[in-house]
Amino acid sequence: MKNGCLIVLVVTLLTSCVTARIEESRTASTGLNNDEALVILGRASYNDRQTEESFTDCLADALSTGSEPIRLIPQAQFKDQLYPWFEPRTAPASSDDLARLFAQPGVQDRIEASKIRYLAWINGDTVTTDRGGSFSCTLSTFGGGCLGVTYWEENASYEASIWDLQNLTTAGEISADASGTSYLAGLILPIPIMARPGNAACKALAGQLREFLQTDEG
Repeated sequence: MKNGCLIVLVVTLLTSCVTARIEESRTASTGLNNDEALVILGRASYNDRQTEESFTDCLADALSTGSEPIRLIPQAQFKDQLYPWFEPRTAPASSDDLARLFAQPGVQDRIEASKIRYLAWINGDTVTTDRGGSFSCTLSTFGGGCLGVTYWEENASYEASIWDLQNLTTAGEISADASGTSYLAGLILPIPIMARPGNAACKALAGQLREFLQTDEG
């Protein structure tokens, strides 16, 4: 009973906390008809700094569900339709590269055929900014257990550049930043307390992106 009380106390003291901030910059009016679609494209630099596919998947799940779902074209399908411009050696690595891609002969015809109205170019990642504490587990013939507390701080920073593929111009940018501290505490049993700032950034960005696309500011 005493150990149970100690575990409850540690969990109470180490409750994770996530803070998020969202910013928007609009340069053109927007509007999305029912037969028009959005494609979410993560920056792919083919190294450890590329945007995680799990983040773009999270955005896609959030935008394609709910009371006002948005029709989405999967990344893989979009890249297949624009073959060979998204092959690893030639794929755009920045928003400027996208502009040059859209100027290529035949690209706009393929986009119009798929009825993709907007493209959200996602740039960013989640990084660990600090960690500390002490945590260890032991196992012996008499039993085992864990003792200590360790923590790690993460920062999730993502930006969506929204392209109007009907006019081949940018409509604006949305940025989402979230930070949080996760803990792993040990009082006999290990107790993970996860902050998940990447998930918080995804939800914030998805909500703002939905409003951005479905609100005609013109």
